[in-house]
Amino acid sequence: MEHFVLLAAAGLLAGAMNAIAGGGSFVSFPAMVAAGLPPVVANVSSTVALFPGTIASCLAYRRGFGQVREVRIRTMLPVTLAGGLVGAVLLLATPARLFDVVIPFLLLLATLTFAFGARAGLALRRAAPVGPAAMLPMQFLISIYGGYFGGAVGLMMMAMWSLLTANADLKAMAPARMLLVSAANGAAVVWFITAGAVRWPETLAMLSASVVGGYLAAQLTLRLPTGVVRGFVVAMTATVTIAFFVRAM
Repeated sequence: MEHFVLLAAAGLLAGAMNAIAGGGSFVSFPAMVAAGLPPVVANVSSTVALFPGTIASCLAYRRGFGQVREVRIRTMLPVTLAGGLVGAVLLLATPARLFDVVIPFLLLLATLTFAFGARAGLALRRAAPVGPAAMLPMQFLISIYGGYFGGAVGLMMMAMWSLLTANADLKAMAPARMLLVSAANGAAVVWFITAGAVRWPETLAMLSASVVGGYLAAQLTLRLPTGVVRGFVVAMTATVTIAFFVRAM
């Protein structure tokens, strides 16, 4: 019972984080591991549990969907779906022992994206301007990561979009980010369920809370100070990353 209370609380917080800035898996994945699930199963179950929360956020954001630079969302959707599916297939093909070794580095990559993604994008744009033709292949690669692990994938998408778009408005990008993250996760979720890789008791405990957190936080996103949210997420992701490096030693 203690595990299910933990999972529900983690789902509420993770759903809210995904709606505000991304990174909900930094809460949901460790909670699944703490509940006794092996890392690959924990990652699979966490992705499935948070998926309805991202859909709830999409409903809250539904009037804000548009395009990213010159590329329409309807063009990016199939590329994102394909990348998410490839990532999911790769995850289930990864031996559990190898995933144990890889996961701290994936967490580190996600943490660095949270902390320095915007500034890195600005520096890269100044050094080597990239045109919109690069949008779709880069979106495909990020979506593979989203299907495989997914930590900070929304931030990675927005960092990439910022690289391609001068003076990008991150809050204006939130609806597109939420929709495309949902697409990558949706493709992965279909594969995980089909493959029978989900631990349903733990997943369902987290799932319902993530829907509530995702919908309510999406409604409040524009009223929250972005700097405070980002600082909280960076501190938490760094802590989780260090914990998994220690665990892997």
